[in-house]
Amino acid sequence: MVELIEAGPLVVGCETACWTAVLIRVLIWREFGVLYNCQYVCTLLHNLGFSFQKARFVSDHLDTAKRLAWLAQQWPTIVRAAKRRQGLILFEDEASFAQWGSLSYTWARRGRQPEVPTSGKRKGYKVFGAIEYFSGRLFSQGIEGRFNSESYQGFVQMILEQTTEHLFLIHDGARYHTSAATQAFLAAHRDRITVEPLPSYSPDYNPIEYLWKKTKKRATHNQYFEEFALLTVSVDKALAYFATHPDTVLGLFGLYCEESGLTLKQAA
Repeated sequence: MVELIEAGPLVVGCETACWTAVLIRVLIWREFGVLYNCQYVCTLLHNLGFSFQKARFVSDHLDTAKRLAWLAQQWPTIVRAAKRRQGLILFEDEASFAQWGSLSYTWARRGRQPEVPTSGKRKGYKVFGAIEYFSGRLFSQGIEGRFNSESYQGFVQMILEQTTEHLFLIHDGARYHTSAATQAFLAAHRDRITVEPLPSYSPDYNPIEYLWKKTKKRATHNQYFEEFALLTVSVDKALAYFATHPDTVLGLFGLYCEESGLTLKQAA
């Protein structure tokens, strides 16, 4: 039965890709002639090592071989080089925080769904961020405009001015990371920066994604921002907290690796 469940409901002729206790109950009855109640099916699944989880999207453009090679070969090389040069390993990414806020679970009276007012204004606060692998140090910079080559270079320049160590900069293939202007900027600072691109379509390899989630939890979940300035203040306050609590950032880093199955910690 375990093999059938792992294969997915589509494989056994269901019209949905999501297992429910009812569907698995029918599967057990069809395959083994035993009809359990749904509550026992849930208990049985837990005993077999399954849990009820939310699915996630994975790009169909993934190159599994390149992803595995990056973890097994490139990442250990980056760590060794950074230790040898006493440099900083920076995982960089960007996030946008919407003025209409974000919704999250909260306790409320049964039958009375919580309501959060919203202005409906579709303005967003854009933030560049980078976390340092060894120390948990956070660098961030908020902008009101769009992410582009100029603003990205400005963020990296800010990090250069706030540090003296060599930077091993890990980022994705966003256009403003790879544009001709940005490439020229990075080349001009090759004495201070070594660029290490992530594999294509691999945001799950960047642990700062977990920091963004925690920032939204602190700054925007179930909150109302009548004015844009209130949003920026809330986000900046949350980022300031993480910037002054590097141990918390390292803890989030560890949680991210544990929950995503990422082996960055072990590779170090």
